[in-house]
Amino acid sequence: MRTLVLALSGALVAMSGHAMAAQVTVLSAARIHTMETAQPKVQALAYDETGRILALGSTAELLKRYPKAERIDAGQATVIPGLIDAHAHVSGLGMTMLSADLVDAASKQEVVQRLQAFEKQLPAGAWLIGRGWDQNDWPDKTFPTAADLDAAFPDRPVWLERIDGHAGWANSAAMRVVKRELSGDWQPDGGRIVRDARKQPTGVFVDAASALVDEARPPLDEATAERALSLGMQSAVEHGLTGVHDAGVSLAELKRYQRLADRGAMPLRITAMADGNNEALESLCANGLYTHPSGRLQMRTLKLYADGALGSRGAAMLKDYSDDHGNLGIMVTSPEQIAVAVDKAKRCGVQVATHAIGDRGNHVVLETYAKALAKDATTTDHRWRVEHAQVLSPTDLPRLAQLHVIASMQPTHATSDMPWAEDRVGPQRIIGAYAWRQLRDSGARLALGSDFPVESVDPRFGLYAATMRADAQGLPAGGWYPQEKLTAFEALRGFTLDAAYAGFAETQVGSLAVGKRADFVVLTEDPLAIAPNGLRNLTVQATYVDGKAVYRAK
Repeated sequence: MRTLVLALSGALVAMSGHAMAAQVTVLSAARIHTMETAQPKVQALAYDETGRILALGSTAELLKRYPKAERIDAGQATVIPGLIDAHAHVSGLGMTMLSADLVDAASKQEVVQRLQAFEKQLPAGAWLIGRGWDQNDWPDKTFPTAADLDAAFPDRPVWLERIDGHAGWANSAAMRVVKRELSGDWQPDGGRIVRDARKQPTGVFVDAASALVDEARPPLDEATAERALSLGMQSAVEHGLTGVHDAGVSLAELKRYQRLADRGAMPLRITAMADGNNEALESLCANGLYTHPSGRLQMRTLKLYADGALGSRGAAMLKDYSDDHGNLGIMVTSPEQIAVAVDKAKRCGVQVATHAIGDRGNHVVLETYAKALAKDATTTDHRWRVEHAQVLSPTDLPRLAQLHVIASMQPTHATSDMPWAEDRVGPQRIIGAYAWRQLRDSGARLALGSDFPVESVDPRFGLYAATMRADAQGLPAGGWYPQEKLTAFEALRGFTLDAAYAGFAETQVGSLAVGKRADFVVLTEDPLAIAPNGLRNLTVQATYVDGKAVYRAK
């Protein structure tokens, strides 16, 4: 019998027997955290050639049971279930790699410099597209204007998406292409055109108003759109993700995913959410909930928007913004339209997930859910979700648990927003903001994610933020509103078993147990043994989906 020895990020991988003939693989490591209460920690797991887990236990026991198994010895590494991001935007992440990166630009001048560098690769006449600007990071924290771009780009249309995806910044050349008159007093439903004292557009478009410029852009070709998905998925697995809930997928985007799945070109699992009361929801109602034969793609959820975002003051608030009197934010979708879509989803057996950030946005969503679900709230396994649940009033916070509604939250939003969030909402409302501990202790289930590319795709940053409530330098000391911290185990559960539950997939993934998929991550460190400040720097050695490596560190 011959033995092959391979390197896996410093660990030895020994394969006994002829690899092509192997029917079973036994993986061993210093420790394997299963996230299963009956058997929380083991040394080894065995899985078959389809990627189904057959057994867990000691290394000696499994090697004795499967003497001809292929062997993967991860040495002193730690293995955890595959990490699942419960709310993200895969195409958006891919497009950030195909456009100008403005994340962390410290001023408008730096934005222009980055755009000028990126422009050099563009053909004449092409739009200059970028994403990631945030006026909260600049010395002048007011919204920028078209004039800030026009001197450098007088003729080329420039369109820049804000970091949260809830506002856009255009130059004059881009606004000239928009077919509708942009000046005056009128405002689009669910959005706001920022105008000056002369009622002329300044160049910033908030929430639904951004569609006016988006629709004027040349359409994205299919090859580029598909490439964006591939780039986004590859980046995800490189950071230890084995699953992503893609929040807001059109029917056309679902078909792109289907083509990739048909070709075996999906390295991880995608739970796609239909983009509002549109064609994708119609397809679910007409044809039933969708699952691809590969098990890598499903759509069974409706994604709605209630309001905008806090950073652009578009989150809908019950009372005025503390730093912008007279502004209550924006209901991107009217309560009546939300109710129509929610009722339709319920009739079709489709899970509902609604973006709600401000306390008014959350209140409208919970009221709508309570009315639509009625007695079914506590008697059926509906698993409806509130995406973000960022600012909750004291009366609404306990209602998620009461209605059996999942809180789909993103820990890094808190650490990104903490320099200015209290200025937006004031000292009373901030108590119900980013309230992970309060929600979990109330009985609500927390499914954790990142909202990438709004935040980094890296789930390690989410684990760190959830347990530290601090920036990369560990500030503020002790954490921001530290009473809302989660333990490392709770944070890991939010990115594994509870995220799987939110996607109706907990019988397949989210923990390591017999019959489940062999989706796991190999780490150098043990996330449940190190100090929380080390979670941000965990070393991902490899990511496995269905027992096959989809990423190995070089």
